[in-house]
This record gives sequence, structure tokens and C-alpha cells, in this order.
Amino acid sequence: MHSAITQFLRFLSVERNAAALTIKSYREDLASLADYLNQAYGREPAPAEITPLDLRGYVSALHEAGYARTSVARRLASLRTFYKFAQREGLADSNPAKPLRNPRRDRKLPHFLSSDEIGKLLGAPPATTPLGLRDRAILETMYSAGLRVSETVGINDTDLDLAEGLVRIRGKGRRERLAPIGSFAAKALTRWLKLRSVGPDRRAGPGVATHRQIASQVPPRPSGPTPVFTNRFGRRLTTRSVARLLLKYLKLTGLDLRTTPHTLRHSFATHLLDRGADIRSVQELLGHKSLVTTQIYTHVSTAGLRAAYERAHPRAKRR
Repeated sequence: MHSAITQFLRFLSVERNAAALTIKSYREDLASLADYLNQAYGREPAPAEITPLDLRGYVSALHEAGYARTSVARRLASLRTFYKFAQREGLADSNPAKPLRNPRRDRKLPHFLSSDEIGKLLGAPPATTPLGLRDRAILETMYSAGLRVSETVGINDTDLDLAEGLVRIRGKGRRERLAPIGSFAAKALTRWLKLRSVGPDRRAGPGVATHRQIASQVPPRPSGPTPVFTNRFGRRLTTRSVARLLLKYLKLTGLDLRTTPHTLRHSFATHLLDRGADIRSVQELLGHKSLVTTQIYTHVSTAGLRAAYERAHPRAKRR
């Protein structure tokens, strides 16, 4: 089993050119299965020995351990993909994961912020410090284009076309798309990029900071592709850093602490649908491969419309 998993991960890396996070997820899912089977068999079984009954026991163990239904469904998807590879390579005669059904998912509506709350959050980073301007540019860009946090930190200078209001995004599955950004985000990015490039011999504009303060706080330009958003050491900002800075501004503004970077993406989609955007356009803007993934936002939008209807219509209130 261990050898087959190693071959499969190498296949993902070399032939599929899968992202590092994708390979990491498969590695963890398959390692979990291998540990379970080692205990069940008392030894390391070969992939061809595994039966659907073994995998049903594994799924039951996941449920008993308190795994979410979405996590169980993802692990089953990993097993199906692994066994397709194993069949093709002659390591197994059948796919024991194929007969297993995914657990029914709970319909959980995504958390999002209202337009007023978004305005409050985006106005929280101070416009008088370099890091404040950077943080405002990050939040404005994420909400303006509906980006995932990984997509945001992955933006390079060459991906931006502020004159046209476009940014090139590398999304899931290495799919690329062009995302429009609004005037507020473009202005925030322009201010941050201008400030980031300021050296010790150049002076900042009034009300921002002195040239010496900027020179000491703005990181040097890294070699290779230049990331738009950098930390104080000049390295590309991490997704965890974005989550931390968002939490800081949530506490500062008193907004719901359940809010995550992905909440800005949820808010983006919900606000577009609330204002009449068609779902196909929202799908393209979000970079969703399937329309089904986008449809959850129609439930959020409909719920808002229903609440507004019941508040306003004299014959709508229920007993």
C-alpha cells in the first residue's frame, strides 16, 4: 500500500502537475486509510486486497471520530481517484471505493457581511501607515474581485492591469482567469504599489509618513516574480498572515469574529446576486468549474429577499 501511494503521489506531481496543496491533501487522506488498514489487517495489505466492506468500515470510523460529512466525502473522492490510478497501473483489479455513496451534505448557508459591514471593514485599515495602506489594498482587492485568499497572495506585479481594471488570477486546478477590479480596489492598489516602491531618497506625500519611516518599513523588492503583497521582510505574504490581519480589523470594528478571508468572497457573490447579476456571470467571476458550486449563493440571496418581503408586505406576515 505504501509503495502504491508513493507512485500515485509521484503521478500527481509529474504527470498531472498538481498543486502542492492538492498533493498534500491526497497524501494525508491516503495515509489515514493506510493507518486504518494496517490496524484492521494487522499488517500492510496490498491495494488489490481491499474490499468495499473494508472501506465502509473506514468511513464508519471517520464518522465515529467526528469528521464532518464534507471531509468524509473528500476522502472518498481521494480513494476513488487513487484506485483509478491503481487499476490503470495493474495494482488493483477493481475500484472498491466506487460503490460507496458520499454522505448527504448538510445544507449550510455561507456566512457573509452586509454592504454596510463591508464598508466598515474596508475603512478600518489606517491610510497613514504603509502597512495600513497594504492591508486596505488586500481587503479591497479580495472583496472587489471575489478572490480566495490563496489567489490574493499569489498575485504578482505582472498580473495587474490597473488601467483596464483587470487582474490575472491563478485559481484552483491551475486554472487562470481574468478578474475585474473596481475603482476603489484599483485606487488602493495604486497607493500601495507607489508607496512600496519608495526608496530612502524619495519623499512621501503629506499625511502618510516621512521618507525615512517608509524606507525602514517598506521591504526590499524580492528576486524573481514580484509579489504585490509582501511582509516586512520582502517575502510574499502568507494566507495565515492575511487571516491574522483580518482578525485584527474585525476586533477593531466590532464585526462578527466568525468572519474569515473567505467571507469576503461569499459577500462578493451574495451582493452581486442581490443586485441582479445572473448566476452564470457570477460563476465565471468566482472561477467555479461547476454551476452547482455557485448555486448555494442563490439560496442566500433568496433568503434575504424573503426576509425583506415579509417585513414590507402587509399580507406576508405569518402567524
